[in-house]
Amino acid sequence: MAQQAPVSAGTGTGVTSDEVFRVETHGIDPIPEADRHGSAKDLFWLWFGSNLTFTYVINGALAVSFGLSFWQAVTVVVIGGLSFFVISAAGLSGIRTGTATLVISRAAFGVLGNFPAGLLNWVVSIGYTVVNTVVGTLALEVLLADLGLGGGHTARALALAVTLAMTFAVALWGHATVQLAERWLAYVLAAGFGVLVLLLLPGTESGGGGAAGGAGFSGWTLAFVVMLAGPFSYLPMPADYTRYLPRDTSLRSITLSGALGGMVSSVALGVAGAAAATQADMTDAVAGVEGLLPGWFRPVFLLLVLGGSVTNSILTLYSSSLNLQVLGVPWSRAKAIVISVVVTALGSLGALFLTDFTESLLGFLSLLIIVFAPWGGVFLADMLLRRCRYDTDALHATGRTGAYWYRAGCHPAGMAALVTGMAFAALTCDSELWTGPLVAPLGGGDLTLLGSLVSGLTYWALARRTVPAAPAT
Repeated sequence: MAQQAPVSAGTGTGVTSDEVFRVETHGIDPIPEADRHGSAKDLFWLWFGSNLTFTYVINGALAVSFGLSFWQAVTVVVIGGLSFFVISAAGLSGIRTGTATLVISRAAFGVLGNFPAGLLNWVVSIGYTVVNTVVGTLALEVLLADLGLGGGHTARALALAVTLAMTFAVALWGHATVQLAERWLAYVLAAGFGVLVLLLLPGTESGGGGAAGGAGFSGWTLAFVVMLAGPFSYLPMPADYTRYLPRDTSLRSITLSGALGGMVSSVALGVAGAAAATQADMTDAVAGVEGLLPGWFRPVFLLLVLGGSVTNSILTLYSSSLNLQVLGVPWSRAKAIVISVVVTALGSLGALFLTDFTESLLGFLSLLIIVFAPWGGVFLADMLLRRCRYDTDALHATGRTGAYWYRAGCHPAGMAALVTGMAFAALTCDSELWTGPLVAPLGGGDLTLLGSLVSGLTYWALARRTVPAAPAT
């Protein structure tokens, strides 16, 4: 039984292996009963804080740039927010197994078959960390210039170093510190972003932004892809943050708390972005919004952009360290996270100094769906078939005798379903970097989101008679 640490002023967990401001000792190993702690309300603040990010403002603005009117863009934003109910429900497997999402996905793909999907999902998490790091760096760079602390490449490099340092420090400490940081940053960011929304909404041109005659099929589908890319990218993560909860925590409360947290913040900021796009040129989203705000709010706004990028990056960076352990990196979680930080730093340097960020962001969001939408479809279908019950020991068994070894380490149904979904998504993707051959025949729409439905139904058809609901261990 783990030695219990004293609870400190409402911030401690009372669990030595997962205490605030101490390096977490657990990784992907199953969390024992003695180390479980917390409640479902922790998930509200986790998802609420991590989604108070300027990326959703950009997404809302992009919906209008695709030809949607303000109210049409709001519709897309709200539907995107509702998807957090699916994301939150995916975390139910964590409380049953006490381990990370990408360990649990071995049941769907097999011990070895899980590797390529795990690698691709690690790339996705690092990609989103890079996106948010770049947004925060650009905001901090402007703030430094306003304070007379210089400009140019030197200031940008300094801003990047500060942004990465804030993210790395929290993610390195681990689960308990991540939850505490997300909660307290949420208090501050919610107040600031609330003022931002109140400043942007009054000038909204409710009929503005849309193209004459409406956005068309292509505009609608592109808007949905961009808006849902964010929530869908979380699918490999929810169990990472439910694995510490006591087993008797209500499954309904887990789903509702996490879903409401992500939905409230993402919808509010997405609506703000759509409102801003009807009033200003949002090609440079930070500059576009900034031009609509009074001068006294400018420094606060820049700090909000920086803070939001950090809260989101903390979440993705922490999960990426667990992901590396799943991929076989023989280090502790705290050591493995260094790999993710180095790759994030290199990616951010490239985005800041070598490419046009706006075009890179749009192409990145569009292409990510090809990978994680089909992966999510298979994972969720497997979870439903098993009724969220797994053989926890078998999930961590790497030998040929484990229940999830299947055939040569791969689950044929899972791999076939994943490939099928990714093929459909690639054929119907319409992005800056890739246009699938079926886009034009299908009316110019981007249907990559349906890759999750295709893969999920394929998996159900192939595995429904062979996948048992194992007793939870």
